[in-house]
Amino acid sequence: MLDHVSSLGLPSESVLIQVEDRVAVLGNLEGAISRLPAAYRSTSMYLSKFALAVSAGLFDAALNYLWDETIGELRRRIVDYDLSYFFDLAVSDPEKRKDLTDPDDLTKLTDDELIRAAATVGFISSIGHRQLDVVRFMRNHASAAHPNQHELKPFQLLGYVETCISEVIMLPESQTMVDTSRLLRNVRDAKVGKSDAAAYATLFQNLRDEQVTALANGLFGIYVRTDSSTRARDNIRLLLPYLWPYIAERTRAAFGVKFGRFKANMDYEQADLARELLETVGGAASYLPDDQRAVEIDALVADLLSAHEGMNNFYNEPPVARKLRDYVGEQQVPLGVRERYVAALADVYLGRRSGVSVKADPIYSELLERFTPDEAALALVEITGQNLAGTLAFRGPQEQLEQMLDILQPKLIGEPAVALDKAIRKFTGPRESMILDTRLQAKRAALAKFVA
Repeated sequence: MLDHVSSLGLPSESVLIQVEDRVAVLGNLEGAISRLPAAYRSTSMYLSKFALAVSAGLFDAALNYLWDETIGELRRRIVDYDLSYFFDLAVSDPEKRKDLTDPDDLTKLTDDELIRAAATVGFISSIGHRQLDVVRFMRNHASAAHPNQHELKPFQLLGYVETCISEVIMLPESQTMVDTSRLLRNVRDAKVGKSDAAAYATLFQNLRDEQVTALANGLFGIYVRTDSSTRARDNIRLLLPYLWPYIAERTRAAFGVKFGRFKANMDYEQADLARELLETVGGAASYLPDDQRAVEIDALVADLLSAHEGMNNFYNEPPVARKLRDYVGEQQVPLGVRERYVAALADVYLGRRSGVSVKADPIYSELLERFTPDEAALALVEITGQNLAGTLAFRGPQEQLEQMLDILQPKLIGEPAVALDKAIRKFTGPRESMILDTRLQAKRAALAKFVA
């Protein structure tokens, strides 16, 4: 075949992986997939294609097939769990959420959106999220999915197989996931009495912060959907007062931002439902924005992230960054969008593996300089969390991180913020491994509670 390819005037050198490397993968593949039950193996078409691509010497194609198998299994588990709830977690933009209704719409989510929401629900562990993020990055930059010149190594490929199997395909549901799924079914299909609602208080008390946020967003999403039943809304009004004490202030404020988005998009029925739900807990006056500023910032942040994550990002980011800078000005960022605004700026300032947008970088620096002490603290929480761990595996973002720390340091006040800043600077391991350092993460958790 290589001779034939050469006769056509096409490249034939470095096209296929060496035979001994193929043998190394195929010889160890049985051990790598040993945890998979026979019933699952019999339907794993993409794993068959993975093995055949390996045998042909096309490791980049094999990685693509492995990723397809992983994402396909993740989608199947999501459908079996609670699809509407998952869409509510994965998508914050009400306009985009409108178009997501059935299993086929899962393909409209990016892999990053899918994985982040799956980790929030519990389909992926925190460490699994970190590992899967690496596989996703390699799939995007070293597989047949996109042009590249990277050559995968045999045991590197086998490691990705084990990660996808252990952290997604075979990861069992936690008891919290089971309880939450049962709660959501009861909200939609059964009548929840006062005693039933009070009994759920124990479940709410034992949820992690991110699980509380996920459940709150899910219940909010059910309530404001125009096709939800009267019974479902009655149930949520009974449950929300028991969940409300555990909901972070930023999440409560975000409900007000969503109300504003509904108003701006002339979705008046949904806006009325959002206000109605907040009035259930006496939150309407506190969390509904007086103007549309928070809504506009939220939309601009969404546009900036879209430009950053898309093609030609170096060209597309600066115009959106300038709009965001001009709109934010010297005023304080509304609480409802503050966390998302800070997280987005941390993301775009660090850049991508290929670098940072040269014309946008000074704008990002200017916006970082305008951070309040609380926003600077939130930025430290973000850069030591899961979402940016994959980005920090590369030299360019690592260099940007050092500059970012210097910008933020003068703004840090209070022992939790100063302690985390010192821990980051003293950390000697790979920057992407900060998420795995227990001492550093303890300081991060302390600061996260302080600025919540």
